[in-house]
Amino acid sequence: MLKLVAIVYIMVGSMLAGSFIVAALTMDRMDAVSISIAAVAGALVAIPISWFVAAKLNSAIRPARAS
Repeated sequence: MLKLVAIVYIMVGSMLAGSFIVAALTMDRMDAVSISIAAVAGALVAIPISWFVAAKLNSAIRPARAS
């Protein structure tokens, strides 16, 4: 499952980091520190989201076996 989390994180992490940067620039935060903080915050927020999405994908790909 860790491989699936990594693949999902590549997509979600870059999307959220970019969204947070756009939000910072929209709020007239044009300095490098604010942009860096926004990028790191987006990357950190993406970790649990990636785990959740990967768990849902994993359960959809490999449904529970009836015993």
